[in-house]
Amino acid sequence: MTAELNLDLLRGPSAHDDKYSMGVVGFVTGSEAYPGAAILGVTAAMRTGVGLVRYVGPPSVCNLLLEVRPEVVCQDGRAGAWVLGSGVTKDDVPRVADLIAHASSPLKVIDAGALDVIDFAKLEPMTAILTPHAGELARLLDRYGRHFDLDYEAVVATAGLLGQVVVLKGNTTLIAAPDGSVVAVGPNPASLATAGTGDVLAGILGALLASNSEAPDLNLVDVAALGVAIHAEAARIAERSGPLVALDVAEAVREVVRQWR
Repeated sequence: MTAELNLDLLRGPSAHDDKYSMGVVGFVTGSEAYPGAAILGVTAAMRTGVGLVRYVGPPSVCNLLLEVRPEVVCQDGRAGAWVLGSGVTKDDVPRVADLIAHASSPLKVIDAGALDVIDFAKLEPMTAILTPHAGELARLLDRYGRHFDLDYEAVVATAGLLGQVVVLKGNTTLIAAPDGSVVAVGPNPASLATAGTGDVLAGILGALLASNSEAPDLNLVDVAALGVAIHAEAARIAERSGPLVALDVAEAVREVVRQWR
């Protein structure tokens, strides 16, 4: 089934809003080995529209992040949603501890390194959006002794097994819910096949979750579909000027939100 986009999720500020009511999103992303993941995800979240961004990570990454995004609060605290795992490796023990500590947050995006270390059995159902590429999805299924040759079968099985929404990134992105339903978004721009664009998608999704965290009956499939569509449209805008890199996509998100809001 092709996704129908819920543009009401793109909240704009009102006269009664403050930075907290506009949504607070936290990030446990990046590492000393991959600091850029933090910059890409945080920038994408800000361009999607939130009131406050928190970052939990190594001081060296915080300092680098503040050079380009001085609005960030490098301090743990309450957030409506957390983005976990982009740019974090299993061998980075302190970062893994941070991931596990924040995995119980009400709403979260679970990406990259977090997919390998979080115990999904401890999560409340339908509180997370997982964002693996095909290799990460296969590795995740290996943890449970499962293997599927077809992407469709793999993403459906993973969503049902874990009780969460799973976004299998690709030229056509498949979004599966635990009830077995699947929506597709695509075809997406081939130019997204470049380093760091997955970090950008995670940031977009985190912002959408955070800004709608108080909404009753929030549909995580709707959030995922809109996030993937924003990501793809931002790439289309960015590639008009020539070959793109991930930060170009993150910065173009604001134009997509302006047009679609």
